[in-house]
Amino acid sequence: MNSESWKVKLALLLVSSLTIMSMITISASLPDMTKTFSDVPNGGKLVKMVLSFPGLFIALSAIAAGLVIDKIGRLKLLGVALVLYAISGTSGYWLDNLYAILAGRALLGISVGITMTIVTTLVADYYHGKARQKFAGIQIAVMSLAGIIFISLGGILADINWRVPFLLYLFSILIIPFAYLYLKEPLKAEDTHQEVKTVKSPKIIWFVFANVMLMWIMFFIIPIQIPFYLKSIGVEKNSLIGLAIASSTFFSAIGAISFSKIKDKFAFKQIFGLGYLLMAIAYVCIAYGNSYAMVMVAMLLGGLGMGVMIPNANVWVMQLAPLEIRGREIGRLTTFWFMGQFLSPIILLPILDIVTQSQLYLIIAAVLLILSLIMLVFYFMTRKTESVNEL
Repeated sequence: MNSESWKVKLALLLVSSLTIMSMITISASLPDMTKTFSDVPNGGKLVKMVLSFPGLFIALSAIAAGLVIDKIGRLKLLGVALVLYAISGTSGYWLDNLYAILAGRALLGISVGITMTIVTTLVADYYHGKARQKFAGIQIAVMSLAGIIFISLGGILADINWRVPFLLYLFSILIIPFAYLYLKEPLKAEDTHQEVKTVKSPKIIWFVFANVMLMWIMFFIIPIQIPFYLKSIGVEKNSLIGLAIASSTFFSAIGAISFSKIKDKFAFKQIFGLGYLLMAIAYVCIAYGNSYAMVMVAMLLGGLGMGVMIPNANVWVMQLAPLEIRGREIGRLTTFWFMGQFLSPIILLPILDIVTQSQLYLIIAAVLLILSLIMLVFYFMTRKTESVNEL
């Protein structure tokens, strides 16, 4: 198989596109959905959980998926996961019970945990060195652009009815032919059934996992809370809310496309520091802006920050993970990624009981600034070691 074929790349990118859309496609539906389930005890909080709930099950399933694909191969679970994605994703359109919708979102999370672990592991299998670095940036960029399309469509469709955006999850069915026509089981993956108990990744891989979780805890409050923040400052159209969230995803794509060139000049820790700094400035803009225009500026900065940090983490883990346990380590990466998304509302939303929304964004900005400084100090303390390891 020629991994440089555009058909192979297209198949990988189509499967990758399912990840971000799984979480935020229905973001613009949340305010109207809250009204529908206002008579359900704690209905408002449960509706917000609809957005983040899949993250828990992605996190739980990804580790298991990584272990399984290391043993049986990468592609055996993919078709089942794509079908499950369509069925569970559309459940919000058909179901009238909020708890049943949450159950559907849990199944959606399991399907994404499988697909994301498979596709990211395949990228690590198919590409190496500069080619891997470049494709990882393209992968995140396409995921972000897919997010733009589906968030925008979700916002438009939510103006018809909050249930309609759930039908967008049928997109996974269209991907199945591409996946089975153009993706092949890597030969090396088939040879990894040997004893792997003694194979370990460098300990710094846990540092990467921790940062992945932290950056998502801080960022994922945007699709969860920004719709309500925009409503509070007078923005009523769901399509405008969807556009704002989509813009952060667009600039995330810009950052991701630029990642390969940025990585040629900066170390992994420096890029994390830059990403945290951009996100900190973004939250300051939201806190003091109090307007749709300033929210859009914040989406630009926050999107750029996440756009460079996501492929940065992915490539770092791909570089650190030995082939024999690559699926397991990428499964862990996926777990920390979506555990951050799941924990975001649990950690941050209760703060709104004691502070205003603007104050919450300032608190997040302060934490991000501290993380940026820690990352840069850590880089200068370990500069010589990192330079050797990246050769």
